[in-house]
Amino acid sequence: MAGPVVLVTSASGRIGKELVARLKTSGRFTVRAATHSEAKGEYLKKLGADEVVRFDLTDKGTWDAALKDVEAVYSASLDPLLEHHLAFSGYLGGLRHQVKHVVRVSCMGADTNTASYNPESHVSREGAGIPIMLQHYWWGEKALVDAGLPLTVLRANFFMNHLLKTSTDTIDTEGWFSNPLGKTRNSFVCTNDIAEVAAICLLEGPQKHANKFYDITGPVPQNMDEIAADLSAAMGKKVEYRPQVFADFESDFGPTRAAFFEYLCNGFYSRCSPDFYNLTGRKPTSYAEYLANKGAAGETGLEELYQANMWKKGEDAMKAAVTAVSKH
Repeated sequence: MAGPVVLVTSASGRIGKELVARLKTSGRFTVRAATHSEAKGEYLKKLGADEVVRFDLTDKGTWDAALKDVEAVYSASLDPLLEHHLAFSGYLGGLRHQVKHVVRVSCMGADTNTASYNPESHVSREGAGIPIMLQHYWWGEKALVDAGLPLTVLRANFFMNHLLKTSTDTIDTEGWFSNPLGKTRNSFVCTNDIAEVAAICLLEGPQKHANKFYDITGPVPQNMDEIAADLSAAMGKKVEYRPQVFADFESDFGPTRAAFFEYLCNGFYSRCSPDFYNLTGRKPTSYAEYLANKGAAGETGLEELYQANMWKKGEDAMKAAVTAVSKH
């Protein structure tokens, strides 16, 4: 007998594909994979999706079919699509009679329900506010809270491979990568771990996880030289870290992403949370383990490093999104 339908948004993303594979293994859900690109349908079916549906946050015409008979939703969206996620949250609120649980991936740092962050108060610089990207993450959560949905939020630290995706060319050709993080240690998180926790929360359901907000981090804070050492071991060649002037990073990626990275430089994301252990019974995955070991979707972190990336040098991926949301 088919189980209740769970909709996995961003199903071909680094968390979504892991979640599809894990949920299928459980045999408890009918797994409906939502994807912007129909070309990824066969790949998602091989991972375990029972159904594949076209879903586009920017196209409301795709929402009804994607949500037909759905009882649980894994919600994820690219940072520049916040405006559309806010609209989708309101739409989900209209399905409260049908949708029994939503699990949302987010990031800690600006929330005002479980903490009392003041958006006007930067943690390390006087006269500045919390980086707008962190505020966006909270707004994305709050929209679902306000919609009255049974909600679980996974507030993840910075993804391990987001650090290096913009440096794969120099890693391959010259053996180095660069960013402004330097000696600051951050507890970067493995995306496979986020998927594991998402699966647990969906499988155990809202009875146990509704109105819960979990901080998901790595097992140890690492600086860039330590990251370079782990990457060198995984690649079998020397890779070094070269410090980058912060102004150059802002020039490469724009002020919004640079403001977020300032929190990675000032120690805000150094702590390790026990939430992953409390949910799974084991320590989080280390960066070295992530690079070397295959996840449920069959890929190592080293393989995933070379896959799609929305951040590109010379492009401000957040500029239009900040302008759009500021109008609301």
